[in-house]
Amino acid sequence: MSGNVTARAGVSLRTVSQAVAEVPCPKPKVAKPSAPPRPTPPAEVAEDMAVGGQALATHGLVVPEGSASPPALTATTWLVADLGTGEVLGACGPHVHQTPASVQKMLLAATAIDQLDPAQKMTVTRGDLDIEPGSSAVGLVVGGTYSISTLWLGLMLNSGNDAANALARLAGGGGTGGLQKTVAAMNARAASLGARQTHAVTPSGLDGKGQFTSAYDLALIARVCFANADFRKYVLTKTAQMPAQKKPKAGGFQFQNENKLIYNYPGALGGKTGFTDLARHSYVGAATRNGRTLVATVLGAEARPLRGWEQGAALLDWGFSLPPGASVGKLVTPEEVAAAAKASSVTPESTSAGGGGEAVQAAHPSGPTGLTVVAAVSVAATLTAIPLLLLLTQRRQRRRQSPPHQRPSA
Repeated sequence: MSGNVTARAGVSLRTVSQAVAEVPCPKPKVAKPSAPPRPTPPAEVAEDMAVGGQALATHGLVVPEGSASPPALTATTWLVADLGTGEVLGACGPHVHQTPASVQKMLLAATAIDQLDPAQKMTVTRGDLDIEPGSSAVGLVVGGTYSISTLWLGLMLNSGNDAANALARLAGGGGTGGLQKTVAAMNARAASLGARQTHAVTPSGLDGKGQFTSAYDLALIARVCFANADFRKYVLTKTAQMPAQKKPKAGGFQFQNENKLIYNYPGALGGKTGFTDLARHSYVGAATRNGRTLVATVLGAEARPLRGWEQGAALLDWGFSLPPGASVGKLVTPEEVAAAAKASSVTPESTSAGGGGEAVQAAHPSGPTGLTVVAAVSVAATLTAIPLLLLLTQRRQRRRQSPPHQRPSA
């Protein structure tokens, strides 16, 4: 029995790891910036690279056949997707590991925004202000009292790392270990979304050893965030007020949204900026036009000739220029991820004569997500296949319905 399973798993491995001819992504001619060496990413897993569709398993460019060329960007990797249908319209190295910077704050929001009452008041601790010197902070003071909604505004508008620490601590129970509990929850949340290249070390996106994400994963996270009404309200807010404090005495002040997309792009829904010396510029931005809502994710970009938000805007323009239904893959849904995990949790080995489940578990020790090796292969193969089937179904339906004719911010 186990031999047959291994054979089937082997077929899946070969299928999803077939070589794909890589097309270079369009790049502007700019001088190479002075930047620290990039961290060594984890080894790539062929099945994880193909989540959402086998066409996405590339380090290069993937766009719909016959589409216009996407803009030339300094971004190392990027992706454009339809948040409504989940279709991936195009991408450059969508599953390649990158460092996130402050766009990681969106994963914090996806994890904790429903757990915390926005009207609740909290008191800032000294540990909340334990952030990298010179990195972005919204200006919380130790002993100050703030509402949770003010913290979210400080996080999303001003990329406050102090706000990130405070929110993570509270979401983790409020004690000294609360922050790390939330980081663990962020990683669990990423896994539940199918974000298989994402591993958080800090809640803010400040650089940490082993911290990575991908352009595809950011789109999965963004889809969850933009489905939340409070998140949409926060990221579209242009200005907010930090309340004055009596003890300790501190004056109130106004702070502004640093995401220039909301001031300059018609239909903008907001998003998140990010920068560290190591990660370079990262960006997530969404907009609505003619009934479609698209998101662009950008990683490893430089500020010239286009800033991060401008690269996001250029990708949104390109995405909106494509006809509905043009796509190269799909964003998997949490329901699909859960169904695939459930389907693979009972393998033929576990139901074979003699109750061999324990032996199989010993032979295939669980990985970080608690899946056996065979189960992990099954999940990844399912996540690759499901979006393609959905995509084909949608296209058939459309044909039937159509008429004949720069300080570190993280």
